[in-house]
Amino acid sequence: MMAASDPRTDGLRIEVFGFDVAEISQIRRIRALIGLGHNVHSFTMRRDNMNKDFEPDWPNTHLFMTENENLPKRAAIVAASVVKMAKHRARLRAADMIIARNLDMVAIAWAARAMAGAGHVPLVYECLDINGALCGDGPKSHAMRAAERRLLAGVQMLVVSSPGFIRNYFKPLQDYDGPWALWENKLAAGTALPDRPKIRTASDVEAPLRLGWVGTIRCAPSLALLAAVADQLGNAVEVHIHGIVHRHALPDFDATLAAHPNMILHGPYEYPGDLAQIYGGLDLVWAQDLWQTGNNSDWLLPNRIYEASWAGCPSLAVSTTETGRRVAEDHLGWVTDSATPDALIALLASLDRTKIAERSHALLNRPASDFVQSPDDLTDVINQVQQART
Repeated sequence: MMAASDPRTDGLRIEVFGFDVAEISQIRRIRALIGLGHNVHSFTMRRDNMNKDFEPDWPNTHLFMTENENLPKRAAIVAASVVKMAKHRARLRAADMIIARNLDMVAIAWAARAMAGAGHVPLVYECLDINGALCGDGPKSHAMRAAERRLLAGVQMLVVSSPGFIRNYFKPLQDYDGPWALWENKLAAGTALPDRPKIRTASDVEAPLRLGWVGTIRCAPSLALLAAVADQLGNAVEVHIHGIVHRHALPDFDATLAAHPNMILHGPYEYPGDLAQIYGGLDLVWAQDLWQTGNNSDWLLPNRIYEASWAGCPSLAVSTTETGRRVAEDHLGWVTDSATPDALIALLASLDRTKIAERSHALLNRPASDFVQSPDDLTDVINQVQQART
């Protein structure tokens, strides 16, 4: 595969609008498109709470700094970004495709395309999450859904990371019946992965059970749940935390860890180079997102179920969610009926080390393609959009 910075002349000209240039899924997506031979340029925001030193190794235009969960400021930045896009009208007119990731960015891309007179360029709306503000019954939620419906009417393809988004939100709440496709949060297409583990043996029954929390660390209910499990099980369990901590969402994180010596923060990691080592050091991984229970968290499919399964580490999730259903139906691990300390502890007590090792072995016996996005997954959607254009 060519390096991400190598120029290509035979691919499509794709403009990507991204909510954070340094966010790992954003980086994965752009590098995968470049790896397929496309000429990618991005218009991106940046947030200062993660991966601060990252600089893109592809052509990128910075729009503005933005913040998590600050909707009034984000709305102002959307408007300012549209104005800023005026100087890039020729670039948009020359594009073959525009991919906008999440609602803020599709609003900017939609308006910028219209301003540039580039209505002939297909626009793909890639929805990674559904903000809880879109799901309420109040006037703000109704206004936001109405704005999104207007944007949906002008896109050529909706791409989601979980079928739960279509089933629970876009069809019933947005009455969307247009074309859609699925790009799951699997390991990225075209990425040079480390060697996949070949075998995992049962860990010593005398050693603490190693329970992992890996990825974007921002879910306060998960922190409280894992802390309660660590408190009740004591030396019988270790909670290993790998990833960037969003302390704006977890103001009590450091105090919680200080009170629980069996909770260990390992910090940021290299993707994908560190995945085999991280999951190889765990017996089980907590895969469930509880951050927006009742909507987004119940509907999404997180990348950790694919990463963990690729590395042979079974996942734990809640049975009533999309994540839990996938874990149970695809035999990726085990589920509990509720996200309570007692329920999770009861599940852990039912899993002896041999049973965990057997499930790990079964995962490693499956083809890597079950958990790694195929280049065809991306190409099929791109081809559909291009065919619709003609």
